[in-house]
Amino acid sequence: MPTIVPAATRTMTLLEVFAREKRELSNSDLARLMDLPESSCSDLLHTLHELGYLLRTARSRRFYPTARLLTVAKEISASDPLYAVGAEACELLRDRTGETGLCGRLESGVVKVIALSEGRHALRYMQHVGDKLALHVSALGKAILAIGTPEEAARQLRLKPLRSLASGTITDLSELEAQVARAREQGWIWVENEGSEGLTAVAVAGQIGGETLALSVAGLTHRMRDQRERCIEALQEVKAVVFREQQPVSSPASSSSSTSSRRGTKAPPPDEP
Repeated sequence: MPTIVPAATRTMTLLEVFAREKRELSNSDLARLMDLPESSCSDLLHTLHELGYLLRTARSRRFYPTARLLTVAKEISASDPLYAVGAEACELLRDRTGETGLCGRLESGVVKVIALSEGRHALRYMQHVGDKLALHVSALGKAILAIGTPEEAARQLRLKPLRSLASGTITDLSELEAQVARAREQGWIWVENEGSEGLTAVAVAGQIGGETLALSVAGLTHRMRDQRERCIEALQEVKAVVFREQQPVSSPASSSSSTSSRRGTKAPPPDEP
């Protein structure tokens, strides 16, 4: 059974202290802020200093992180560390429902697709990694807004023009905010005919390492309606694995909330600034 490594915990705590304090700190400062014996803190600082992750001033003998930490972080993030997690989740959703599984995150008022697995049907939802979707018609986007505050949801929905793209598109801000509020209560959001006619999507969201992501199942409306409960259950199961949390599954019949996706054609582009 895996256990927590105290030395690793102390190292990350030390870096978080520097991020919070934003100043050079002495051994005694850090020992006090981390509630550690000065001897233990001194050993930790010495180790990180020797490895090149901390510098030490000549006169005051205070410590501060070097650029090496930033360099390592940039190298790691360059390949998008969330892609592997999202891709695996999308495959699980595809395998359990037969429909297209997607993973996305919010970027400046639109939703960026970071991973997907195409459905097994000849007519299926099509999308590409890197594509951006208009937030006000995206199940992925509204699921992300639903786990944030109402104030942040309102702000994001005002960043882009609300264009009508299909018969179910919602362009009224108060109605959109109410839709997100319902999703917040039940833990998932169902969308029909908002971005394209005849297409439906259902989505959930959660956090990994402080980054908010959404997972979605999308396909033709008649197929999605036929397996509505199955799709929602699959999303909740995969969500529990991906985001390391367990939440009760709401009854699919309890919501009339709707959000959308697209057909076997490419989804509509995001709204222009």
